[in-house]
Amino acid sequence: MSKSIKILVVEDDDHINNMVCELLKQHEYESVSAFSGTEALMQIKMNAFNLVLLDLMLPGKSGEEVLSEIREKSQIPVIAITAMSSKESIVSILNMGANDYISKPFDNNELLARIDVQLRQNKFEPKDREQIIKYRDLILDLERFDGRIDHQYLQLSKREYEILKLLMENPRKVFTKNNLYESVWHNEFLGDDNTINVHISNIRSKIAKLNSSSQYIKTVWGIGYKMLE
Repeated sequence: MSKSIKILVVEDDDHINNMVCELLKQHEYESVSAFSGTEALMQIKMNAFNLVLLDLMLPGKSGEEVLSEIREKSQIPVIAITAMSSKESIVSILNMGANDYISKPFDNNELLARIDVQLRQNKFEPKDREQIIKYRDLILDLERFDGRIDHQYLQLSKREYEILKLLMENPRKVFTKNNLYESVWHNEFLGDDNTINVHISNIRSKIAKLNSSSQYIKTVWGIGYKMLE
């Protein structure tokens, strides 16, 4: 493993957070600390992580709430850190979308082993960074199903992601609204321009919030849309 693997440590206890980050550093992982649920979501919005260690007992937003919001946007591996030991509680966390859990107090070697398992299951290797589509500074990660601009998280709905993916995979091609609708919605296009227009407008608006100085999607009047060269 290398420092190109970035792990978010979400733990409000300073001592535990620092201990985990130091442990990760010793094993050549890059770590970022968050001490509350709100801070964790902000970090995920601003940075691309390969894994999240998520304490469930957090001030403000709970770990469960953070997990729920992560799963609305990303399939990034999440290992829940919990003081709960009941089978019902563990099952609930896994059903909410956690990939694994570890109970406090935990053994450092066990934590490292669980991290390694998740990274291997998600096939993270240096070559896997090729599992992206890049257009200028706009990146779609096909493994994580999310987008980034200059390491800032691009919040996209499922349809917005699929539209942008289609355009970025074929940057020179002009897609008609018919093409986009049938490819993304998998239904016959019935001439409802507004559906496509709204989604394109939303994509542009979200990109502009991260980079207001550049345009990425070109409107080809009377035909459709393509990536701006």
